[in-house]
Parts: sequence; C-alpha cells; structure tokens
Amino acid sequence: MGEKKGVWAFSENMELLKELLACGSPLAAKLDTELSAVLLGGDMKEKANELIKHGADRVLIVDNPNLRAFHIETCLAALTKLAKEKNPQIILIGATKNGKDLASRLATRLQTGCTPDCSQLFVDEEGWLTTKRIVFSGNAIVTASYLKTPQIATIPSRTFEKLEPHERTGNAEKISMSLEEPKVKIMKIEKMEATDVKIEDAKIVICGGRGVEKKEDFSFFKELARTLQGQIGNTRPLAEDRKWFSSWVGLSGKKIKPALYIGCGISGMIQHVAGMRDSQVVVAINKDPEAAIFEVADYILVGDLYEILPAIVQELKKTLN
Repeated sequence: MGEKKGVWAFSENMELLKELLACGSPLAAKLDTELSAVLLGGDMKEKANELIKHGADRVLIVDNPNLRAFHIETCLAALTKLAKEKNPQIILIGATKNGKDLASRLATRLQTGCTPDCSQLFVDEEGWLTTKRIVFSGNAIVTASYLKTPQIATIPSRTFEKLEPHERTGNAEKISMSLEEPKVKIMKIEKMEATDVKIEDAKIVICGGRGVEKKEDFSFFKELARTLQGQIGNTRPLAEDRKWFSSWVGLSGKKIKPALYIGCGISGMIQHVAGMRDSQVVVAINKDPEAAIFEVADYILVGDLYEILPAIVQELKKTLN
C-alpha cells in the first residue's frame, strides 16, 4: 500500500467536523498515523486549537481569500491539490449536501473510490478501510472495501459522538495556495431564523406517525412539548405521503439522540427506528399491542394516543406545578 500518510477529516460544518475526528481517531490509531483536520479559509487559529482539543493531531489550514465562503468548485480545487501533495490514506468528509457533492467530485478527480453515508468504519488487518452503510430503506447493510488510496467516505451528522475536549498538543500547519477565481460570485449569505432548537440537538422529542389522524391533532404534541420543553418530530409518511411537513425523523431524514423520545401512533418501521435508535429512553404509545416500535421501547403504553396524551399532559402539569 505504500507509506502511510494519515487520516483526514473535513466538513464545512464545525460540529460535524468534530464528530468526524471521533470517527477517525480509532482508524488513525490502528494505522499508527496522524489524524488531521482540514480547514479552508484564512485566519483560523482559534478553530484549529479547538479541533486539536477534540482529537486532531494536526490541522491543515489552506489560506486563500476565495475559500472564506464555501464554494464547491474552489473547495474542490483546494482539496484536490492538497490531497495530491500530501497523499492521505483516508479522507472522511461530512455528509452534508455540500459534503456529498464535494466527496464524489473529489473521488473522481483523484481517480479513487467513495462510500457515501457510512454508519461504521474500521481498518482490516492489511490496513485497508472497510465501511458499512444501510441501504434499501434499512432492509440491508452493504459492506465495502477499497482497491486504492486515498479511501474517501462520507459520514452523516450524529453518527458518532464528539470526543470530550481536553488540553493536548498538536500542530497547525498553514498552507498558502493559489486558486482560480470562482466562476460564480456569492453576493450575500443570510442565515434563516429559527425560533426552536434544532431537533437533532433536542433533549426531548415527541414524535407522531400514521396514527395521527389530522395535522391539526399535533396540537396535543405541541402542548406536551411545551410542558416538557421538548421538540416535535414526525415520520416520513406524514411528510412524503400526506405532505404535512417538509422533514422527518428516520434513515433518510433527521438522526436524533434525545434523552427522552416519545413515539405516538408510530408502527416502528426500520426506516424510522434507524433515525432514533440511539435515544436514551424510548416511550412508545400505540393501540396495536403487536406494534414493532414496542421492540425498541423502554416503556410501552398500549392505547389510544388521543386519550393517553391529554392524560399525560394533565398529570405532568399537576406534578410540575
């Protein structure tokens, strides 16, 4: 395979980049090589120090004004040049919309393989990366290995827990690079306002499924969410089939890891369970005593959610008041 040149992690999302470091740490240890985080932009000393605390042995900072804002062509050119110069063995890229696009193009330019949306990664006895990913709506798992380096894989958000930060030594290497001007100019970037906590970060999630008869019935969920200071979620059928919502919790949607998950009227199809399986405590409410969701639940309530939810809210208000 040749000389080992390290494991790299890159994402334009800083929190996801920290998760990639947690994924890459055991891989680098197995290969007895460095774990590097890649930052694209200008003055990033503070971010570099933060990444070293989260497990990076080295931070590669590509300094170019055209990289201050994420632009796919410019970032692709920078990563391609850097990879050809440094020759990494493994490149982990965050599976954001931008990251997926970037990873596939990078693999093409480097004439190598890319495995998308990996849920497990490990190094075999010969030093090659092996990946696992869920396919066919959760009905199968594909195991893949590589034939050449660099070995590129994308990792979805919330697949790995960030390492706890601690003081440790590491190196920040600043790399000057000339890049062509992007062909499209970004005029303005405006952050969308969000009044609620992102469901991926919520400590408590109340989720509804096909057992909810009308969209208006989510008022029950809102009342419970207000009482518990939680967030509301839903399954894919309510978004894709009924068009009630624009996103969902599940394999192809949001991945959540709350301290408390309450599933209401949810059958428990594997596609949904894949998105909430790491919840610490799972409460399931369903009138079908054979519902599959009960197999992953810590607490089971068999009955009509339209009777159970108001009763829970009433009791909680008594207790909390």
